[in-house]
Amino acid sequence: MSRQIKKILIANRGEIAVRVIRACRDQEITSVAVFSECDRSAYHVRIADEAYYIGPSPSSESYLVHEKIIEVALSCGADAIHPGYGFLAENSVFAQKCVDAGLTFIGPKPETIALLGDKLQARQVAIKAGLPVTPGFEFDIDNLESAKREADKVGYPILVKAAAGGGGKGMRVVHKPDEFAEAITTASREATSAFGDGRVYVEKYLVRPRHIEFQILCDQHGNCLHLGERECSIQRRHQKVIEECPSPMMTPELRETMGAAAVNIARESGYIGAGTVEFLVDEDHSFYFLEVNTRLQVEHPVTELVTGIDLIKQQFHVAEGKRLSLTQDDIVLNGHAIEYRIYAEDPQAGFMPSTGTLKNYRIPAGPGVRVDSGVVIHSEIPIYYDPMIAKLSVWGQDRMEAIRRGRRALEEYRLAGVTTTIGFHRVVMDNQTFIDGNLSTRFLEEEYPDNKYSLLNDSLKQKAAIATAIDRFVKERRIMTQQGKQGESGWLRRHRADTVKHFSGSK
Repeated sequence: MSRQIKKILIANRGEIAVRVIRACRDQEITSVAVFSECDRSAYHVRIADEAYYIGPSPSSESYLVHEKIIEVALSCGADAIHPGYGFLAENSVFAQKCVDAGLTFIGPKPETIALLGDKLQARQVAIKAGLPVTPGFEFDIDNLESAKREADKVGYPILVKAAAGGGGKGMRVVHKPDEFAEAITTASREATSAFGDGRVYVEKYLVRPRHIEFQILCDQHGNCLHLGERECSIQRRHQKVIEECPSPMMTPELRETMGAAAVNIARESGYIGAGTVEFLVDEDHSFYFLEVNTRLQVEHPVTELVTGIDLIKQQFHVAEGKRLSLTQDDIVLNGHAIEYRIYAEDPQAGFMPSTGTLKNYRIPAGPGVRVDSGVVIHSEIPIYYDPMIAKLSVWGQDRMEAIRRGRRALEEYRLAGVTTTIGFHRVVMDNQTFIDGNLSTRFLEEEYPDNKYSLLNDSLKQKAAIATAIDRFVKERRIMTQQGKQGESGWLRRHRADTVKHFSGSK
């Protein structure tokens, strides 16, 4: 049964809220933003058609409070809620509350989210759907001796994983039997703290796998297809930092096989909407099911750039009950795209978060460049949320053109006030192992042990020096204007004289 959506509340913040608001505008749908105390002047609040305050800055008192968000949606007359990613996007309880309140939840059915959000249940669904899974086992945490014997059979190294949640939390690599008990205890404690669920299980640890994921799209009428793969092997602390589409290792035959596997588990679970099926691919191209993300992914822009398909527009149409207007034969991968997650983090300090105010912010542009940003100049980067500032995505006719455009766009990016990962991304683009496409989830620790990144090459150093001089010039000029002085400062006179000498060729 079709239901037209006229007004959507976006239960999120930052760049993904901005992205959904823009999709609403493209479809002539009224957008509603929500905001916490520290987000009062945030960019997503400024550009939404309507915006409502939902509580103090901590997400536990604002963006994660089900009742506040649903109350706003009902009071403002919204038809639907789009959760973005993170926060409540994969919360089956929240999705059910939306349904019970008569709101359309733009995502899978609550029961599907609950089923696939539990990694142990998802593993069983994958096996039923015929997907290969890594050797592993479930166990009773109160019977570690029995579990240890099973681990010996699987063979070390092994990976202890939380049954609920993700993002690297509740995950430990175990290299030797005498590390087993401590790893189980630590992972379970971390999982309990992060997800309220201390269950963990064990899988064989693949030493140098690739992380490959397939974008799926399914409607309410049983139609399901995939939109190709994304390479997500460049990670820090089990979280992605650079993604690309397609994968440089993919063959047409392997794409067809893995894509069919992704569609099979989607059908087996009764999936509706956009989602991602994730795999680990070994060095011999054997692949194993990892998990299903029941939401829009952070890295969806690279798929949009290569396929030309607006995934959020498709989410809207599916949520309205419409049939997919696409078939698998309509999906063509054109060119190559790379996404860089621009984080307020210090790569040389173990990617520690950096907070502050953006004192300068200019994004790159030109052919094949897309920036999904949730900030503008003078925006605050608060301590309460994920430190991602923006996503820079580039497209090229082939992978090398995409890499070259990535280099150019990263050099054009201007951002001051916080430490970011822009320089780190620029270094990776010059890394020969990356250029060769020889990737694995251990790329960063193998290529840059102990966080040793040479973040500025000679060209970038020169540009940084020029930017510093210009910034100083602008500040000096601003002070002069404010004080109403007619003359020039000593520094300004010297700077102008030096410039004249330089361009006149004087010695």
